[in-house]
Amino acid sequence: MTTHPHKTTPRLARQPVSHLTHPLQMQTFHALWISDVHLGSIDCKAEFLLHFLNHSQSDYLYLVGDIVDVWALKKRVYWPDSHDNVIKKILELASNGTQVVFIPGNHDEAFKAYADSHFRGITLAKQHIHESITGKRFLMLHGDQFDSQVCVNRAYAKLGDHLYDVLLWLNRQLHAVRSTMGYPYWSLASYIKLRVNKAQQAINQYRDAVLRYAAKKQVDMVVCGHIHQPELSEHSINQQLLIYANDGDWVENCTLIAETLEGDVQLLKWNEQTLQAETVANIVLRHMHDNPITPKKQHVA
Repeated sequence: MTTHPHKTTPRLARQPVSHLTHPLQMQTFHALWISDVHLGSIDCKAEFLLHFLNHSQSDYLYLVGDIVDVWALKKRVYWPDSHDNVIKKILELASNGTQVVFIPGNHDEAFKAYADSHFRGITLAKQHIHESITGKRFLMLHGDQFDSQVCVNRAYAKLGDHLYDVLLWLNRQLHAVRSTMGYPYWSLASYIKLRVNKAQQAINQYRDAVLRYAAKKQVDMVVCGHIHQPELSEHSINQQLLIYANDGDWVENCTLIAETLEGDVQLLKWNEQTLQAETVANIVLRHMHDNPITPKKQHVA
């Protein structure tokens, strides 16, 4: 499913979100998976993530890589209060009983040296397995180890990085214009990326590589990030039913993966107008193996 701009009436489209009259509800989950926040980057939507964290609660919080963008900070020091507040909120959650696990990615790979250690209630690991309410095993990893299986060649990889930077710059300009008109955030970068054949090819190759690895690990689901392409889909690998869950990011898509209190898995997307994370896709795990293995239609934010 491709992301399209939210359609609203002209009056509501120009109504600032601060004018919402209904009280915001606390969203409760068993587990949350968030990746590719890129704190320290000018494109990070830290305010959106902070609002979500302030109005949600979960037993487990999994940070699946690229939470801090060390690469961006080396080029330019950018650390506004909102970025600092996200870190403080995560530490607060860890100190108040939420089990927090941090799996470093490639942009914060310096933390990989501290795998299997603990810091202020946060566990660091290279990979981790979560056992769901329904007894399913979820493998989580950032996904940068599969880059060699995705990039066609080094030239395409470098070109892709430069083009992505241009798309994010265009994203910022468009968001600034839409904000002055009262319209919610919408990702131009994601919209264009889904229509470029080379990008689609890389996304498919990445998904296949992650699924092959997860099948060898004999798990029920794999959660990853890295490519900034949110997705929740079911696949059959060698007669084994596997769920592929990609968190997406908080740079262009503002998405995450969640396990509900009933044990279902959801792909959620932040809605700037309702100030809530809304369900894009849902997979019921309670009866996952009751029916013959048939891969289902992919759900992509």
